[in-house]
Amino acid sequence: METKQQINKQLEKVRDLIEDIRITMMTTIDQEGKLVSRPMAALQVDEEGTIWFFTNRTSPKVDQIDHNDHRVNLSFADVSNADYVSVSGHAEELDDRAKVDELWNPQAKAWFPKGKDDPDLILLKVHIDMAEYWSASDSRMVRLFQQAAALVTGTPPDMGENKKVYN
Repeated sequence: METKQQINKQLEKVRDLIEDIRITMMTTIDQEGKLVSRPMAALQVDEEGTIWFFTNRTSPKVDQIDHNDHRVNLSFADVSNADYVSVSGHAEELDDRAKVDELWNPQAKAWFPKGKDDPDLILLKVHIDMAEYWSASDSRMVRLFQQAAALVTGTPPDMGENKKVYN
């Protein structure tokens, strides 16, 4: 995923954490009020704290976004490094061929076999309103030791940094 330096410096850590994850679970609310999640490939985090995706204009998520004040949640997880990010934001569909050209990559052809000129291909941009992250500062071995020590002492382990960031 391409990432750019953030205008809001508080989002730099969020950008750094999600930079290598690429796949997120995007959660929307369906017409019955139920939460619906699906994996999405993040293409870019731009300097304004917007995360860009390709989607199909007839996808149910497009209707769900439109019917629920454009609210979405993105969940990123790097289990091996114990880094987790939850992004609350507002999504917007966009039919911008220049931006599609900028973000197009060979993997996208699997989802859009007609290529970047597919008329059903649109962009989905999610502007970060708030992000919360949990980031382990220690190695996996140290984390396992801390968890084992917590079992013996009855004191919860210090598993790293947890912070909320607003955009």
